Amino acid sequence: MKLPDAIQVIERGWLSSNNILFFEGASATLVDAGYVGHAPQTVALVKSALAARRGTATLGRLINTHSHSDHIGGNAALQAAFGCRIVIPAGIERMVAEWDTDAMLLDAAKQRGERFAHDAVIEPGSEFEMGGMSWQALPAPGHDMEALVYYCAAKRILISGDALWQDGFGIIFGEVMGRKDALPATRSTLEMIGRLGVDIVIPGHGAAFDDFDAAMARALRRLESFEADSSRVARNAVRACFTFNLLDLQRLHEDELSAYLKSVPFFDGVNQRILKFSDEDFASWLLGELLRSRTVEVRDGWILPTMAP
Repeated sequence: MKLPDAIQVIERGWLSSNNILFFEGASATLVDAGYVGHAPQTVALVKSALAARRGTATLGRLINTHSHSDHIGGNAALQAAFGCRIVIPAGIERMVAEWDTDAMLLDAAKQRGERFAHDAVIEPGSEFEMGGMSWQALPAPGHDMEALVYYCAAKRILISGDALWQDGFGIIFGEVMGRKDALPATRSTLEMIGRLGVDIVIPGHGAAFDDFDAAMARALRRLESFEADSSRVARNAVRACFTFNLLDLQRLHEDELSAYLKSVPFFDGVNQRILKFSDEDFASWLLGELLRSRTVEVRDGWILPTMAP
C-alpha cells in the first residue's frame, strides 16, 4: 500500500486522532487536530513534517471531520502557531460558534477542549481540493450525527474519521443518549461507504489500511450485534469513553472509581437509563471488563491504562 507523495499520515495514539497532512506547494492542509492535552506535541509534529518537506513553508488550512474532542482539540494551538484557516463541517457550525460544550459532549463526558474560531464550513456533498487532488465531502452520521468523510474518487482513497476503522467504528453516542435515529444512521453510513470504490482508508485512529472489504465486513458484523441488543451499544460506549478519559487522567484510584463514574453525566446517565447497575456494581462491572480485555491494570490501588495515549 502506497499513499500519494502529497499525503503524510501522522499516526497518533487513542487519545488524539490521526493528523493527515496534504502538501500543496508552499502551503499544506491538515485534517484533524488531535486532543487538547496533546496540542503542543501536535504542533511540534506538524512543524517537523513541514520542515522535512522542502519548499512547504507553513500550514495554511486545517479541516475537521467532526466535533469530538480528540479531533478538534488542537485547533486553537495550531491556529496560534501557524495562523491557519480552520474549516469545519457545516453541521457543527452553531455549536462551535457558540462553543456549546453540552452539544460537543465536553461537559457530558468530562473531556477538555480549547475554544477556537472557524473561518469557513464544508457542506455535505461539496467538492474541494487537498494535495492537488479533488475530494468530496460525504455525510457520515452515526458516531457523530454531523460528521463528514472525505473521498477522492480518482485515487480511491477514503478519509473515514471515526465512521470506519480497520476493526469497527467509533462510539454511537446518539443511541445511548436517546436518539433513535443514530443506529440506523450508522448502518446507512456504512452502506454508503461500502458502495464507494476504495483502495486505501485513512481512519481517524490506527494505521491506514487497504483491506477495505474485510474491514467493512467486520464493521457490519459489529453493527449487527448492536442492532440485535442495544445494551451492547451502551456497554461499548462506557468502556471506550472511560478508557479515553483514563488516558487523559493518566490514573485513577480504584476507591474513587464509583464516585468518578457518578460525577460524569454521560456515564451516570447511561447507567441510569440503560444498564441499571447500583453505583458500586457499575464500577465493579466496568473495572472487571477493562481488566479482562487488558485495557487497564491495577497497581498499588491505582487504575492505569495499558495502551499508549
